Amino acid sequence: MPVMFDARERLPRPDLSNLARVRVVTTVDFPPFSFLDQTGRLTGFHVDFIREICAELKIEAKCQIQAMPFADLEPTLEKAGAEVVLAGVAVTPDLRAKFSFSRPYLLLPARFAVGSKIGLTGHASVALSGRPVGVVAGTVHEAMLKGFFPKVQAQPFETPEAMLDALKQGNVDAVFADGLRLPFWVASEASGGCCALFDGPYMSQRYLGEGLSAMFRHNDVLMPVAFDSAVAALSRNGRLQEIYQRYFPNGLY
Repeated sequence: MPVMFDARERLPRPDLSNLARVRVVTTVDFPPFSFLDQTGRLTGFHVDFIREICAELKIEAKCQIQAMPFADLEPTLEKAGAEVVLAGVAVTPDLRAKFSFSRPYLLLPARFAVGSKIGLTGHASVALSGRPVGVVAGTVHEAMLKGFFPKVQAQPFETPEAMLDALKQGNVDAVFADGLRLPFWVASEASGGCCALFDGPYMSQRYLGEGLSAMFRHNDVLMPVAFDSAVAALSRNGRLQEIYQRYFPNGLY
């Protein structure tokens, strides 16, 4: 997991003793970040992550976590129904004009998966040159593939399922896709052991954005600073890495 904070950096930590409560909203349909387990309990990377942050800031008793539909997150924050949105919101210029954001705490890369029988080695730019590589049409991954790897034969598919089926059937030599979901598919029964991750990971702010950040009300001057200081501490003491490994055993990177 890439370290997003300089180990030598000591970020200021504001006094949160006067806060009445910290309401954190997330979703229930974004596994492994947030979902309901078999007992109906809200769990996931974001849930454990915010609990660790609240513990680090010594405000556990004031932290409340609530799940809601993704479409309700922004209006809930705007109307002061929450102090923090932690749900993988993509940072955009329009959102920056309305809300404050933490520093990124996790980057979502792009990855290649290749057919295991092909036996490719080396760097993808050379190993996949001239080979058919599946990608979902009209996505940032298609644009990134063509920009980063102009010598591959990009073959667009209408859906991720069609793309992965083509790889499984051997109709393409590789696919280029979201590094969040691709490792889970490769390791799952659905892949039938057909494939393996290859080279990478590949990060690009131009194509993939800034990474995952927490979102706060624009006039909140305390929580964004406190959040960043807590994440920096969790990065240094290894707790962030432990949570990452708990929910991403196959690795994003």
